[in-house]
Amino acid sequence: MTALVIDVGTSGVRAAVVRDDASVAVVQHQPLLPNTPFPGLVEIDAVELGRVALDLARRVLAEGGPVDVVGVTNQRASTIVWDRATGEPIGPGLGWQDLRTIGECLTLQAEGIRVAPNASATKLANLLDQTDRTRDLCFGTIDTWIVWLLTEGAVHVTDLSNAAVTGLVTSDGSAWSEPILERLNIPPSVLPAIVDSTGIVGAATALQGAPPIAGIAGDQQASLIGQSCVRPGLAKATFGTGGMLDVCLGPRPAFAVRGDGGCFPIVCWKRGADVVWGVEAVMLTAGSNVEWLRDDLGIIESAEASDAVAAQCADTEGVVYVPALLGLGTPHWDHGARATLLGLTRGSGRPQIVRAVLEGIAQRGADLLEAAEADGRAAIASLRVDGGMTANATFVQSLADATQRPIEVAPVTEATTLGAAYLAGLAIGTWAGWDDIAAAWAPRAVVEPARVLDRDRWAEAKRRAGGWYPELSALDF
Repeated sequence: MTALVIDVGTSGVRAAVVRDDASVAVVQHQPLLPNTPFPGLVEIDAVELGRVALDLARRVLAEGGPVDVVGVTNQRASTIVWDRATGEPIGPGLGWQDLRTIGECLTLQAEGIRVAPNASATKLANLLDQTDRTRDLCFGTIDTWIVWLLTEGAVHVTDLSNAAVTGLVTSDGSAWSEPILERLNIPPSVLPAIVDSTGIVGAATALQGAPPIAGIAGDQQASLIGQSCVRPGLAKATFGTGGMLDVCLGPRPAFAVRGDGGCFPIVCWKRGADVVWGVEAVMLTAGSNVEWLRDDLGIIESAEASDAVAAQCADTEGVVYVPALLGLGTPHWDHGARATLLGLTRGSGRPQIVRAVLEGIAQRGADLLEAAEADGRAAIASLRVDGGMTANATFVQSLADATQRPIEVAPVTEATTLGAAYLAGLAIGTWAGWDDIAAAWAPRAVVEPARVLDRDRWAEAKRRAGGWYPELSALDF
């Protein structure tokens, strides 16, 4: 088997060819940032996104040759609405980070309806309110839009892993929620059909050879599958600009919206009658703290340099950094918390500060793991990791030290691509089942704990970082 994977992230688009030995043979990538016309607004040029995705796919096929199947993975909950007849978007897409509907979310919350502003629900309602509702319109998250373009308008679908984070499905993930649709005045006719995460949905007629599209998943679920976390209790964390930790559980968690530990239920995948659930813990900023050191403070020349600079000291000598540039996510959900640097002395220098930032991100990783264990009621013996920060040896070692768990580093930096390929390959019989995918795990490295980071001091540092903007800390979604 050879699979083409189209992977649409928040800051770029990737197309790759994946072989049946789980090797990534050909990769094309293009940065593509959303537009931010005003603070809190995040808009997507859906036409340009589609053009880039198809162009990269065609370039990969030209270099790597024909493929047997196509997989799609994507940033979740970003929202696009287009005219069914013309295929033209009615306006800009709204990125998952867009906060223009935060007021509507608060209104819904007062009515007993919990919808977060990063979900699709209120974004879709907002876009529909700005157009003629008598038009024949289509709604889609990024996966839906890409599949629509690949099939030249023949297929309008989303998989359950994407649908379940829109805020528009029932709590058990069985269907679109009629009460939510009615409350937001969303006609069911605009919604895509919900399909399995693995299974042929149509032919990619926009590509040479029209290969079948057979795998669709949200980015974090694809990363979970790409790191072979397909058995209950297996967990992965992705450390990029932000951070997400996901655990495969199997049955649906006991909570519908958010657990006591601050985690959210997610659908990991759907295959036939088999719906596998998990929990997700969220770190609002991870690698962006290293970018702050580079771009704003100017104390490192590149993100990669943070490893060597931090390695110049054995420990932080009491300096503690809380990475809360945009607030604290799981388990606290304090939107008014802010990044805090504590314990500075006249002897604190560049190495201590850089190491403190890396250790602070690692400590947040341990927070996510503890929260996921509590909400998932599952012990996590080791943690698999991918994302750009996993190339930083000091960070990975700090993560092992903070969690006191072995850290297994993925063989590819972006496991989302591999996960989408696994889903597509399952559909055509390349892999017989989840046991084959579980057996395919081969970490690039396993890093064992070497010391113990002080979790009590860390808890005190977080307390001091919290509530800096009380009006924001009062918000709870």
